Amino acid sequence: MGLAARRAAVDIVEAVTDRGRRLEDVLEGELASGAASALIAKDRALVRAIVGTTLRRKGQITDALDRLMKSSLPAKAHRLDHILAVGAAQILFMDVPDHAAVSLAVTQAVAEPRLRPFKNLANGVLRNLGRQRDTILADQDAERLNTPDWLWQRWRKTYGAENAHHFAAMHAIEPTLDITVRSDPAGWAERLGATVLPTGSLRLVPSGPIERLDGFDEGAWWVQDAAAALPARLLGDVAGMRVADLCAAPGGKTAQLAAAGAAVTAVDISAARLTRLEQNLARLGLAAEIVAADLTDWTPAAPFDAILLDAPCSATGTVRRHPDLPWRRSGAEIDSLAALQARMLQRAISWLKPGGEIVYCTCSLEPEEGEAQIARFLQETPGFERRPIAASDIGGLTKPITPDGDLRTLPYHLAADEPRLSGLDGFFAARLRRL
Repeated sequence: MGLAARRAAVDIVEAVTDRGRRLEDVLEGELASGAASALIAKDRALVRAIVGTTLRRKGQITDALDRLMKSSLPAKAHRLDHILAVGAAQILFMDVPDHAAVSLAVTQAVAEPRLRPFKNLANGVLRNLGRQRDTILADQDAERLNTPDWLWQRWRKTYGAENAHHFAAMHAIEPTLDITVRSDPAGWAERLGATVLPTGSLRLVPSGPIERLDGFDEGAWWVQDAAAALPARLLGDVAGMRVADLCAAPGGKTAQLAAAGAAVTAVDISAARLTRLEQNLARLGLAAEIVAADLTDWTPAAPFDAILLDAPCSATGTVRRHPDLPWRRSGAEIDSLAALQARMLQRAISWLKPGGEIVYCTCSLEPEEGEAQIARFLQETPGFERRPIAASDIGGLTKPITPDGDLRTLPYHLAADEPRLSGLDGFFAARLRRL
């Protein structure tokens, strides 16, 4: 019972950690057409939960298993590492009986000829893990273990050790579902059992497929993290304006701008992601001009009244929603991403009318992709000024506003009594005006 779900979970964890594939892509493939596609809805949800927990708590799980194993497994038995990790995730952090987690892990090992000689090892390690669970967990620095060293050192240097711990603590909590509604937030909050956030987004804990929620088919709302919904708001009243949404997919910001009455040109380099954007707009009953192009060599036919540039970035502000991200990256790409962002920003400002405004944003916690980027831009680029962000622009929130007047949301911002309902993606945004 549940063996197929555990096998699927092991396959997905292996694809992410060994082959560096994005969790979102692997899940979509496995659940749509892979081995997990035949699972019933309950088991599909279990696969997501197991994989999410295994990656979210990867550091703790590795440390716990290392304490109980005398030596590393030989290369031919490497897949057993993933079987043990999936079993450990259930024993340490999920509401799964220990005996079930152990039995299913051993059954997987026995089913694979290369792993069969290690079935007793798997059985012994996981049984001991169940017996020593409380002692091991009490002895761990969970936040430090669950954050790869490259990322921990960055956050410690930029934000201090205490904040780094706060970030990691939020990343260990499964995220909520945030949505942006076309209208009547209070009414939709009541219908969906959601909370209206100060920023206007709705927040709820989903209990089934998103497509089955009230209002989905009629296009009353779309999924969008509360922090990701802020940059478009910084452009103010865009009704009747020509607005460019650059790096637009999957389309949450495009939908915001179109719903506010703007004539939107949505540009993205990925035609496949733009297809999804187009589908989302169709469901919502919204329209935009859609352009598949590389911003570094594309030029619009006419300048825009306003521009939103959500630049490609390291995405380190989204770890809570993408627990695979820290384990697939090393930070080596941040400098090259910052250089690309600078080039995109310089091109984008040339498409802006005099007096027009551009909002530059990234879902990164790294200063090279945020604060330092804008400081350098203002120092080197005449004819532009920062238009400071006010609390009234972001629902009365004050903590996310930097001393320079930019937006910097942190993972522990927007605290609530219930930890699951707390937090925001880490975002940076600056609002610049062409003089």
